[in-house]
Order: sequence, then structure tokens, then C-alpha cells
Amino acid sequence: MTQDRDSILIVEDDPTITRLLEIHLTKEGYTVLKAGRGREALEICRLTPPDLIVLDVRLPDISGYEVGMALRAAPDTQNIPIVVLTAFSERASRLTAHNLVRADYFLGKPFDIEELALVIRNQLSEGRRKGQYHPITNLPTGELVNAQLRELLSTTGWTLALIRINGFEQFTQHYGVLVGEDVLKFTALLLCDVVRQQGDTSDFVGQLVVGPYLLIVSPPGRIEVIAEALIARFDADIKLHYGYRDIELGYAPVMALSVAVITSDDGPFADIRQLTEAAEALLPHGAGSPQNLRRSIVIRREGQA
Repeated sequence: MTQDRDSILIVEDDPTITRLLEIHLTKEGYTVLKAGRGREALEICRLTPPDLIVLDVRLPDISGYEVGMALRAAPDTQNIPIVVLTAFSERASRLTAHNLVRADYFLGKPFDIEELALVIRNQLSEGRRKGQYHPITNLPTGELVNAQLRELLSTTGWTLALIRINGFEQFTQHYGVLVGEDVLKFTALLLCDVVRQQGDTSDFVGQLVVGPYLLIVSPPGRIEVIAEALIARFDADIKLHYGYRDIELGYAPVMALSVAVITSDDGPFADIRQLTEAAEALLPHGAGSPQNLRRSIVIRREGQA
């Protein structure tokens, strides 16, 4: 049985099958989300991205293939494992599922529910075993981020933004680790939503393994717009995570975002460590003092150390 309450989204228009899956997966220890229509599934994924999706192909509004392609095009859902479950088991359907949706697994109907449960378990554990996704935010991390950064070393025409939640450590010490994790999830969802609105599918959103650091890799010209929108929305909504009495009495540990921006013109960089250190050097340091908890966007300029 899974121990960390992974969430599974069932996208299925047959209520009997949905109920069967819900009962079985709940017994397995998963949190089960349900959608009977494709657009409903996309809205659920936008608000609360699940850890895995069981996706039917034939839906009453849009096809499961369209749902899958939309998920793969959004930065916060593009890496969610998708298990396609459909009565269309012909070779052409399987190829469509793999090529367009980039499905992680394909099962035809009728299916063995024990086999499906095993597939779900394996898909979830494989992603974590590879260290590809952050355990709290489900954003690309570890080797996926490193591979993206290594690509920057030998290319031009890119912009990298390193984002830090200033005051996060003090906040976590005050309210606890679980509330801190909620802040990380909130910031990651906010970032992905802003990138969805202001950017496109060429943007890469990831998270560093250690610390409250997120990053964006994008073509030149829009990271500053993304950063400004992100900071404005973070400032507007972050107080929802503070205790009401703490705000009243002025005890709430202040949090704010800083964004450091470097471009390929600031190179060359010898390795990814030098690349990330160049961005981190621009962020304010000495957490805890008001001047270092400022909201800021810092762009690396030619001639800076």
C-alpha cells in the first residue's frame, strides 16, 4: 500500500468503471479525483495537478488524446504519468496514445484492475526512483533540471531566471514543515499558471533539489514580464498562509520573491555549477533582515563578477 497518499485522476465517462476504480484505488491508499469530461479533467489538473492520470480516450466533449496533448503542453502537467485506458485497442490507437499523448502506459478494455493497480504503482515509483520530479511540487528536478542546464552551456539565445522565496526558512521554523510545503506547492502552481498565461510550451519550469529555489528557462524577451506577474500575484496571496493573529500582531515571518535573470550573453559558463552560481550571486543574501526580504528582479549585466 502506498504511504504518501499519491493522487490519481480518473478521466472516464462510464460511472460504473469510475466507481470500480475509485473503490479499488482508495483501498490501495490513493487519493482519487474524478472527471467525466475532458475539459473538467483539464480544470482539475490546472488547480491541483495529480500524481498520475488514468485517461479514457472516448469522452463526451473532447477526446482523451486532446486532453493528453493539452496536459503535455503545460509546464505544470507535462511530466505527469498518463495511463491510457480505452476500448480502442487497435495498433493505430496505441500509436496515437504514445506519439501524440506520450502516454506512459496503454491498457485496453476490458482490463484487469489488479494489473492497472500494479501499472500505477510502478509508474509512480519509477519517476521517484529516477529523481525526476520534486516530491512536494511535482516539478522537474534533479537530473531533468541538470540536463536542461547542460544544454544551455553549448547554446545561445536563452534566458534563465532563478527564483528564491526569501524568508522561507524563518516561516517554516515558525509554522512547521507541513505549512512550508504548502507554500512551496502554492508558489510552484502560481509560477506554472503565470508561465501558461505569459509564455508558451518552449518555456521550462523546474525546481532545485535543495532549498526554496525554482527556475525558468525561456527564449529572450519575456522572463521579466513573467517575473513581474509572479511577484505581484505572490504578494497578493501569500498572506493566506500566515496565521491571522500573527498578521494582526506583526509576528508573521515575512516572505517575498527575488528573481535573478542571466542570459547566454553573460557566458560562456564552464559547467552548470558556474551557471547557477552566477544567478544565485545576484540574489539578496543575509536572510532575516527587511532589506534582504525585498521583492526584486535582478538582471546580470555585462562586466559583473
